[in-house]
Amino acid sequence: MSDEQRVEIAIVGAGIAGIATAYYLCTQHGRKSVVLIDSQQPMSFTSAQSGDNYRNWWPHPTMVDFSNRSIDLMEAVARETSNVFNLTRHGYLLATRRHSVDELVADLYAGYGDQADRSIRIRSTASAAAYSATLATDWTAAPDGADVLSEPSLIRSVFPALSSDIRHVIHIRRAGDISSQQLAAFMLERIRAAGGRRIAAELKGVSMGNRFELDLETPNGTQRLDADLVINAAGPFASNVAAMLGVELPIQNIFQQKIAFEDSRRAVPRDLPFAIDLDATELDWAADVRELLAEDPARSFLTRTLPGGRHCRPEGGRNGTWVKLGWAYNADVSEPRYDLANEPKLDEHFPEIVIRGAASLLPALAAYVDSPPTRFSHYGGYYSMTEENWPLIGPMGPDGAFTVAALSGFGSMAACAAGSLCAAWACAGDLPDYAADLSIRRYADTAQLSELRKYVNKGLL
Repeated sequence: MSDEQRVEIAIVGAGIAGIATAYYLCTQHGRKSVVLIDSQQPMSFTSAQSGDNYRNWWPHPTMVDFSNRSIDLMEAVARETSNVFNLTRHGYLLATRRHSVDELVADLYAGYGDQADRSIRIRSTASAAAYSATLATDWTAAPDGADVLSEPSLIRSVFPALSSDIRHVIHIRRAGDISSQQLAAFMLERIRAAGGRRIAAELKGVSMGNRFELDLETPNGTQRLDADLVINAAGPFASNVAAMLGVELPIQNIFQQKIAFEDSRRAVPRDLPFAIDLDATELDWAADVRELLAEDPARSFLTRTLPGGRHCRPEGGRNGTWVKLGWAYNADVSEPRYDLANEPKLDEHFPEIVIRGAASLLPALAAYVDSPPTRFSHYGGYYSMTEENWPLIGPMGPDGAFTVAALSGFGSMAACAAGSLCAAWACAGDLPDYAADLSIRRYADTAQLSELRKYVNKGLL
């Protein structure tokens, strides 16, 4: 068998998780015989639909530690490359109209754990000038932790675009956005330089002997590839790949949509952090439209209370003109498909729905309800997730098989930590304290699972 047909490590999936895993196999562990297998171009499927946001806020310290590790690794790449992937640190704004913010602050304390006392700042009386001085545009100068703003005049002064009924804002400071495409391009260059390669092929089956035998369908016909190790980084198709190895993964796929459009009205300030409306809401429909929606079984849910999580951010930096909006209100599980352009769940009414919803947080967006933007993009991707919304990273069934999957809506922000962790598992390297908790082994710990199922807030946006 030729060297082309034998490799040390085969990674199924060339999205951001697979690319990051290959990158750390090559750069941290010196592996050269690494192959990325995907029938699509790298970063062209689920990873292409990323919101490209990142944050270290989660309602559980395990996920906070995992996210902080990923941000550490991203910042290391930013320093090495003069920030080729445009990492910013404007933060996340979590906005609410609740009278009491105690429950949200409790989530902050739970997530930041023993770091909470020095990470969380209650700014009920801080002056606007003093607070604005902390809003550094340079990611190297921005503060860490989180600020809780409960003084209405402070909120209005610092974030005047927000609706006047917002009572509290939690500003997560170690958060911002990136270009995951540029990050992946840098990693692919390093992978190629180290001897790694990519095969354009669809995995049709895997058999196990002394090595893994992968049956591939390529543009030039069938091909067999032998590998010592197999890593399942197939995104929404991870369960399909696992099934080929006789493994069932506790993953479900939920299709979510986003829009991006040219903000010709300048409704969204260019320096606005990624802003999320945490409150459930009812959409403001005209009476005749509401009546028609109520009579349609497929649309009647739009007349009822919808969950929080509407979000918006400027796209393209201070000199850009586009914005992104999203709202993960869909809860229907679906089977993944490659032809996302023809995805039946890409709802033609979603742009109006999300604009109406986001206008309750950013009132200036209401102008686009009756006069929709002329230049916009409507797209969608799968949230591939476990029930508790934690990833699956580590050994998977047969010896030599690993997975890096279930990265939900946080794949781009978590890719560096996920890839580094999976590479450490595969190479018997040093593992962080949270490694077992993020692996499939956690399902043997009934006490931990019981605790996780109590969490109403799972960090899903």
